[in-house]
Amino acid sequence: MSGQSTLIKKTAPGRKPGAVRRESADSGRRLRRSPLASVGLHLGLGLAALVAVFPPLWLVVTSFKPKTDAFTLDLVKNFTFANYDHVLNDTYFLNWFGNSVLVVVGTTFLGVFIASTTGYALSRFRFPGMRPLMWTLLITQMFPMAVLIVPLYNLMAKFGLLNQPVGLIVTYLTIAVPFCAWMMKGFFDTIPVSIDESGRVDGLTPFGTFWRLIMPLAKPGLAVTGFYTFVTAWAEVAYATAFMTGEENLTLAGGLQTFVNQYSADWGSMTAAAVIIAVPAALVFGFAQRYLVSGMTAGAVKS
Repeated sequence: MSGQSTLIKKTAPGRKPGAVRRESADSGRRLRRSPLASVGLHLGLGLAALVAVFPPLWLVVTSFKPKTDAFTLDLVKNFTFANYDHVLNDTYFLNWFGNSVLVVVGTTFLGVFIASTTGYALSRFRFPGMRPLMWTLLITQMFPMAVLIVPLYNLMAKFGLLNQPVGLIVTYLTIAVPFCAWMMKGFFDTIPVSIDESGRVDGLTPFGTFWRLIMPLAKPGLAVTGFYTFVTAWAEVAYATAFMTGEENLTLAGGLQTFVNQYSADWGSMTAAAVIIAVPAALVFGFAQRYLVSGMTAGAVKS
């Protein structure tokens, strides 16, 4: 009786308890999956996982093969570190790595700062030219990279920024900042304006409110912005090869092309270099992944 009374209390006005029990039974039947469907689902998931894992796994396996066995389908028979030794000691790989780190660090810090301040200004303030600025940020994402190489190259040459890490940093900021500013605006829109008002009541300046009150709440959005900016600068190839010449000035993306080109193909060294390059990216992703889901979904639902 007590269970039935509880059910009756939880039933919406005008609905019979029997209807509720029938709906629960129907939903339970819909959730059940036949054995054949379960087998098909698991086989599909296993196949998808295999397709996703096979390329990087085969890359790692090839990096430990002798150069003569790079195209064989066998697993590693003659395990060797010769490819890694050649990459680290006989090429400009360490120079490429240093150049990439310098460009990535500069791009990430400047990109996150500019995108977050721009997104905060668009979210909180109303000023002349605000709407054209928002449209400008959006329209710049419509142009393909190949169209922008020539005008950007001319600008870099005019200001003496070719073969300079600063030139690549400025170029990558033009890619990352517009998208990240829009994303940060959506994230700041979910933070209550009352927090800004309390900061002003306590005597904080607008920037002080942003830096001391809003930024600590924006860690998920900052993580997504930082990760996107990092990937943009770490993995970009077109601008890196167009604006940087000379093997000692290349970044990692441009340096990889020296192993496989129209004149020669050293697949063993290229796979070894690719494995080394993937390690920092994996570490950054592991550090930021706990914020990525909440940061990418911020602004989708308002409480």
